[in-house]
Amino acid sequence: MFRFPLRGIPGPPGNVGSHFSVLPPKFNTENWSLPGAGRCLSKGGSSRRPPPARVRVAVRLRPFMDEETKASEPSCVRGIDSCSLEVANWKKYQETLKYQFDAFYGEKSTQQDIYVGSVQPILRHLLEGQNASVLAYGPTGAGKTHTMLGSPEQPGVIPRALMDLLQLTREESAEGRPWDLSVTMSYLEIYQEKVLDLLDPASGDLVIREDCRGNILIPGLTQKPIASFSDFEQHFLPASRNRSVGATRLNQRSSRSHAVLLVKVDQRERLAPFRQREGKLYLIDLAGSEDNRRTGNQGIRLKESGAINSSLFVLGKVVDALSQGLPRIPYRDSKLTRLLQDSLGGSAHSIIIANIAPERRFYQDTISALNFTARSKEVINRPFTNESLQPHALAPVKPSQKELPGPSEAKKAKGPEQESTGSPASVTAPAPASEKLSLLGKLCSMDPATMESLLSLDRLLGSQGSHGTPLLNTPKRERMALIKTVEEKNLEIERLKMKQKELEAKVLAQEAQDPKDKENSPTVLQPLPSCTDTVAKPLRKAVVMPLQLVQKQAESKIHILKRGHKRKLEPSIASKPVEKAEDCWELQISPELLAHGRKKLLDLLNEGSVRDLRSLHLIGQKKAQLIMGWRELHGPFSKVEDLEQVEGISGKQVESFLKANLLGLAAGQNCDPS
Repeated sequence: MFRFPLRGIPGPPGNVGSHFSVLPPKFNTENWSLPGAGRCLSKGGSSRRPPPARVRVAVRLRPFMDEETKASEPSCVRGIDSCSLEVANWKKYQETLKYQFDAFYGEKSTQQDIYVGSVQPILRHLLEGQNASVLAYGPTGAGKTHTMLGSPEQPGVIPRALMDLLQLTREESAEGRPWDLSVTMSYLEIYQEKVLDLLDPASGDLVIREDCRGNILIPGLTQKPIASFSDFEQHFLPASRNRSVGATRLNQRSSRSHAVLLVKVDQRERLAPFRQREGKLYLIDLAGSEDNRRTGNQGIRLKESGAINSSLFVLGKVVDALSQGLPRIPYRDSKLTRLLQDSLGGSAHSIIIANIAPERRFYQDTISALNFTARSKEVINRPFTNESLQPHALAPVKPSQKELPGPSEAKKAKGPEQESTGSPASVTAPAPASEKLSLLGKLCSMDPATMESLLSLDRLLGSQGSHGTPLLNTPKRERMALIKTVEEKNLEIERLKMKQKELEAKVLAQEAQDPKDKENSPTVLQPLPSCTDTVAKPLRKAVVMPLQLVQKQAESKIHILKRGHKRKLEPSIASKPVEKAEDCWELQISPELLAHGRKKLLDLLNEGSVRDLRSLHLIGQKKAQLIMGWRELHGPFSKVEDLEQVEGISGKQVESFLKANLLGLAAGQNCDPS
């Protein structure tokens, strides 16, 4: 007698692994058929760019739950051959509906038959960098979870597919093979329109996003690396216990959510041109549609049933829109259809396993499931290879002088039959300037349009002087924003350079005009503070611009003298003769006062706000912001002259800044009433 196991995989992990390891003999991958091909389809070879492939459909009929029901009533579903079946009307048994699918598995079919006939052929597409998905669909109690998980004695699709896939990746990534493969897994459920991570239940509701290339992804979803089947059991069995289940009249452990196991195969080429591929396998156990009159759902079970039926209704709308070729597909109307966007009408090789029941009381559910799968056969997917270049292969490498190839080596590099066996750095070493070849020019196997786009971006990188910037790896929107930012920075630099030139021209014009003003303007000689009995010749008056006010506050330590004439002072008690001779003005400040002024100015540059910096002479809003930005990036200034390192401030501007502020700060400290 056939019995359905409880939901989940019972028993300790150690015992389960030994049962799951009993799989069919090793299969020959060269004789695999096209994705989802049942026993009615002819076999075909593989291709790097396969043509559009429709969704494949297989139907599985479970046996009666007990012998009494089987003896009292005949089955309403009869198999005609390995691809066809008919359903008898439960009111008029003479009337039947006939259906034809890619494969039909009767009551006596085993887990091995379903896996080998429908699921195993699509695994090879993962090694080609393509996506694949397996969906278990049907009413509640029809055996979907048994088909996907199975039992320790009869493992289902998930354990068999994982064991074969891990074996394939180990063989393909063996030493001496061109590719290095790694496998990761994620496990989630959609419960009442919430995406929950079963590997990390505390993460809460997750969001579903779509990248610039149309790939569906879930940020924050846990990914666990697996290298063997024991690693898979270690993560999968505890996560399966976190899935939401509940008891109804029809099933003691009914799934209350849609479960999705995502297995990702990442491939990296070990030799040039260092390509990388990514294939995803979706193994989906859908919750069954429920008739609340028969299940007796109430309270929370009724709410769960409403969410399940609503998502399955949207799934039917998506299939109808795809089969009819409508312009709008309502993927976003449900979390389930949003997640299945790759599997239905997307880029995956999809197989739907419809589970039906033979009892007459399930007649309406059986007809509904068969009609859904019949429409799903008309859905066309367009699988393609998810292939790109590894980031380090795109980054330009600047070799040292010793690594530059000579003319003979550069001539050999042009040969199309050259095989790259060195490291990535040696492959990307450029030829001399006259024969310099871009790294992207070696990728002759790519599309001409794609090659032209990559070459134009490579030239853009070279013209902007980028050193290893992974611009080609960024999405289009981010790449355009990055280019726009670079252009704005360049314009800002040019504007600052023009402003600097204008300021320098004004300073030169002012310096050329100053000697004439000095000759025509009288000079004023301030008396020395320490000399009360001095006798000096009358001198011309001088106009001292901003320093004249400061001199009155610091006249005890600051002396302004005019050079050019010797001045003899009569001896006194506290004074000595002072002699000066040159044609310029000189500021004499005591070393202590000068050091204190520099310290105070340095503290203001390192700790002052934008408002404090604007209070200084020759510092406006723009330069204050530049100083604040430089300070955040490089830390505090070690000395005042480091101000020259700020972008937009030249050495001459620093000298003018010191002359305008240093004396004022020193004098202000000297006149402090403390």
